[in-house]
Amino acid sequence: MDVYNLTTVAEFILLGLSDLPEVRYTLFVVFAVIYQVTLVGNGAILLAIGTEKKLHTPMYYFLANLSLLDMFCPSSTVPKLLKNLLTQKQSISFLGCALQLFLLVALLGTEVFLLTVMAYDRYVAICFPLRYTLIMTKWRCVQLMATTWAMGFLHSVLHTVFTFRLSFCKSNRVNQYYCDIPPVVALSCSSTYVAEMLVLVVGGTLGISAFLITGISYIYIISTILMIRSAEGKRKAFSTCASHLLVVCLFYGTVIINYVRPSSSHHSSTRDRLISMVNGVITPMINPIIYSLRNTDVKVALRNLLFHKTCLQQV
Repeated sequence: MDVYNLTTVAEFILLGLSDLPEVRYTLFVVFAVIYQVTLVGNGAILLAIGTEKKLHTPMYYFLANLSLLDMFCPSSTVPKLLKNLLTQKQSISFLGCALQLFLLVALLGTEVFLLTVMAYDRYVAICFPLRYTLIMTKWRCVQLMATTWAMGFLHSVLHTVFTFRLSFCKSNRVNQYYCDIPPVVALSCSSTYVAEMLVLVVGGTLGISAFLITGISYIYIISTILMIRSAEGKRKAFSTCASHLLVVCLFYGTVIINYVRPSSSHHSSTRDRLISMVNGVITPMINPIIYSLRNTDVKVALRNLLFHKTCLQQV
């Protein structure tokens, strides 16, 4: 019987940016502004899609889900970070840590699956344009969106259960500004083999599979675009997937930088904790900017929304 069969840690201490106390108010302002821009930007995308009938298509339904994820993801970590920066109280309860980890893993997992579905949607639209409306029906879109959210949250339940069933009777200092699997597992004084293997096998398999499906979809998409004879046709075809391709590159790039590192780096400096903020804080802010700048339909919808609001204020 494992002698460490009882969890004796009642709360965790989030180190966050505690070793930069001289700039904590500056960091508070910076992250507060980023968080507000993220909420406003993604909220505007949602409002534009909801009010503009021209955007009531599968591609924009998926984009609306991406905007929801980009609002929820930083909301699971940034408010706690802002509170810690102001109060310098770094503690989080055991249950609060478990909930934060569950939400973050669920939302990031859902985004991985959603980006894959969006790649499939662009593949059908460009490679089979005449059959697009027959394949991507409203019911098919609902099924795909429900599946992505269900898979993300079920995946998170698995990791959360096997992470917090460990015994924590050593240090309670989480070397991160939020509760994530690697730094929490590192605090366990019982065997972490199952939890680590789940991350490696289950998380790795699902992540690599999603990445390969997305990559293969874009290989077919690019090869199809190159076969289009007219330059205008190529431009229009590429413009329909350029924004999504940029978001995919940004998302996977930051995930690789954040997670595909030697395990020892999870116990390193503030620099590594700042790197982790890119995926959870910066990327959700950039995504609506990419779609609003690269997508003509979204720009028109946002302009109409702003013009309509301005007119109402003048009445």
